Amino acid sequence: MRARSDLTFRSGREKIRAMPSRRSLLAAALIMGLVANACAGSDDPVVPDSSSSSAAPSTLAASVASVDLAAGSPQRFSLGIFSSDAEGVKLLTFGQVTFRFAFSGSGSTASDAGPEVTGNYLSAFGMAKGGSTPAFSPPSEARGVYQAEGVVFDQAGVWQVDVTAEIPGSGNQTLSATFPVAEHHALPAPGDRALHTENLTMDSTGVPAAAIDSRALDGAAVPDPELHAMTIAAALDAHQPIVVILATPTFCTSLMCGPEVDAVAALAKRYGDRAVFIHIEIWRNNAKQVINKAAADWLLRNGNLSEPWIYLIGSDGVIKDRWGPLFDPAEVAKELAQLPRMRS
Repeated sequence: MRARSDLTFRSGREKIRAMPSRRSLLAAALIMGLVANACAGSDDPVVPDSSSSSAAPSTLAASVASVDLAAGSPQRFSLGIFSSDAEGVKLLTFGQVTFRFAFSGSGSTASDAGPEVTGNYLSAFGMAKGGSTPAFSPPSEARGVYQAEGVVFDQAGVWQVDVTAEIPGSGNQTLSATFPVAEHHALPAPGDRALHTENLTMDSTGVPAAAIDSRALDGAAVPDPELHAMTIAAALDAHQPIVVILATPTFCTSLMCGPEVDAVAALAKRYGDRAVFIHIEIWRNNAKQVINKAAADWLLRNGNLSEPWIYLIGSDGVIKDRWGPLFDPAEVAKELAQLPRMRS
């Protein structure tokens, strides 16, 4: 099931060659404090007028969190906004922002601005959701992205997003970031057939427990064994719907993977009779940078690794929807509730 309320953004320009997908740097910016370069394609950070408020951040930057965007497909677009001051890096949370998209061709200044759309705040699972007013939060207290649904880009190439947000102490500010849109999705996408994957399970032998779930380090138990009970291949052969999350809770650079796996585990407790729930750990050996084959088959494309991702696969083996890097559990629950109960 694809995103709804489709909004198509047209450039009115000649098509250019699709750029390969790349991994979003939203997480690295958050952890390392690289706000000045929050996204490889972002413009220079904004420095608000310090006279407006002593609490105003010294720099602001926007970073596109979405990866694997493609022309012609309705998809979710998400973006994070960072501040940097003497106290460190904080993330803009809560409320809403406004997105305006424009085609930027080969990297020149964007023109032919498209219509405005609203980006709603989407929090990581278990984090504070806040109210209607944007606020800066340390990532230990609240973290998330602003997301718009059903966005369609009419052609491949470099695009620019101008995001307008109410910045505490500074009023409305507009930040810009550029991002690639490819001709086709590099990763499995809605409408594709799911890969017949033999992922690791609790019955797998000859592998460390941490290769099944990275939280099972130093003798710790796998925290959610019910998410490691079946392979995607077996569920497909049984014609069962599947929810699969590909994520590394321990080694995730975005700080989003652990909460997302927890959210899938919570959904499994409520809807375990509607679908098979599977967690695929990214790393077989993080220290040696060895990726599990199942994760590589799904996510390692064009030499880039993008995660976390959540997929909903129908009983017919076709991908119905996908989410990344964050998802709304209520939205997934609504889709799961529409599925018939599986036979025991």
